[in-house]
Amino acid sequence: MTTPPDGAAELLFIGNATLLIRYGTLTLLTDPNFLHRGQYAYLGKGLMSRRLTEPALAASDIPSGLDAVVLSHLHGDHWDRVARRRLDRSLPIITTPHASRRLQAIHGFSRATGLPTWHDHVLVNGSGQVRVTALPGIHAPGRWQRLLPPVMGSLLDFGEPGQPPRLRVYITGDTLMFPGVHEIARRYRYPDVHLAVVHLGGTRLPGGLIVTMDAPQGADLVRAVRPERVLPVHYDDYAAFSSPLSAFLEETRRPDFPSTVVHCPRGERVTVNAQGVLSAP
Repeated sequence: MTTPPDGAAELLFIGNATLLIRYGTLTLLTDPNFLHRGQYAYLGKGLMSRRLTEPALAASDIPSGLDAVVLSHLHGDHWDRVARRRLDRSLPIITTPHASRRLQAIHGFSRATGLPTWHDHVLVNGSGQVRVTALPGIHAPGRWQRLLPPVMGSLLDFGEPGQPPRLRVYITGDTLMFPGVHEIARRYRYPDVHLAVVHLGGTRLPGGLIVTMDAPQGADLVRAVRPERVLPVHYDDYAAFSSPLSAFLEETRRPDFPSTVVHCPRGERVTVNAQGVLSAP
């Protein structure tokens, strides 16, 4: 990846919820998932889902100068066995308290940091800085939450050390639409969020339980938070997904949809700053 223009971030969409994000001299990786088409991701409680697509990059293609991983939760389609084996055990991982405890104690990732909701962690590399703030999310409704690992959204405030943020990116994580989203909107409402990376797919478990946003829920989240732009991800990579990208795009054509959609297929890059999209496929 090349260094993006001043004040801009370049996002490479690898697949599922995996993004390689470059801001200045900083490089972040989100929810690393490098399983190949036909392999199965373990979702816990005996549940598995088959991957339908190839990731755009292999784990071996990730730049050696990676600054951190931002991990929404411990599920096999967000943190898979390939990532666990191939990523450096000294790499900082910003995640939930639940995931950080397991990553440290079981897998030896000594720099896994668990953020309670609304807490933040700052990373600096040269002239680039990002403040990662943990935002609320739920992976299942009501009593079903205990069957799935805790999940967080992430607010990424990019800028220069000691200066106000220049670019704000909200990554929803595998959440459903719930009252916590309205609290996010209250704290960071338009025009504060320049780009929202929205996890969709309508992931359906046996019995029909939906545990990630389908198209209507994703559109409702966007209407609540009102980001300037929205990048959909997490919609066609696994057999458990029931809500295709086309359904979300249909929602975005409604007159009350407030945001501009950023199109970025797997393997492509998009560059954004606070003013707009600088380059896209």
